Amino acid sequence: MSILWWIIVGLIAGWATGKLMKGSGYGTLMDIVVGIIGALIGGFIMRALGFVGRGGMIYTIIIAIIGAVILTWLVRLVTGGKKAQL
Repeated sequence: MSILWWIIVGLIAGWATGKLMKGSGYGTLMDIVVGIIGALIGGFIMRALGFVGRGGMIYTIIIAIIGAVILTWLVRLVTGGKKAQL
């Protein structure tokens, strides 16, 4: 069940990040990957700031979106703003 949880969170976070960052996204599979990596980045940042992840699905999705936005921003910074294939 946890794999399905990660896929759902990754898909939602990746899709939302594509909309927030004014892009068309990377496609379903890459949106999931971006969302999952974003969840890991966001979770790391929140733990470093002292927050505890006990907020349920909405909390997890919000943190994943924050992490995915940071990931997308860093990729665009490195690639010079061009759409990169992650």
